[in-house]
Amino acid sequence: QVQLVESGGGLVQPGGSLRLSCAASRTTFSINVMAWYRQAPGKQRELVAVIISGGNTNYADSVKGRFTISRDNAKNTVYLQMNSLKSDDTAVYYCKAVYRNVAYWGQGTQVTVSS
Repeated sequence: QVQLVESGGGLVQPGGSLRLSCAASRTTFSINVMAWYRQAPGKQRELVAVIISGGNTNYADSVKGRFTISRDNAKNTVYLQMNSLKSDDTAVYYCKAVYRNVAYWGQGTQVTVSS
């Protein structure tokens, strides 16, 4: 099993930045895929960014050039650096890990972009 705990959410003004963290209970070196999703009110959960064990990354078109996903295997943590935030980025952000073909989710952290 893998437990995931997200942190770093909050209220930020448009154009601002936040860094989300996802701490895993198991070494992230052993987790093939880690990703960030988000869910806005009344909308389906959507993939934001993904990073695989080899270090390759992929992003939703809506966040390309603004968000960066990274992983620190020494700290068992995955990060999502979010820059140039827009009101459309407001959502609950969830961390996901795929370990031995089983998906695990964190509890989510709220990000609100508003002036």
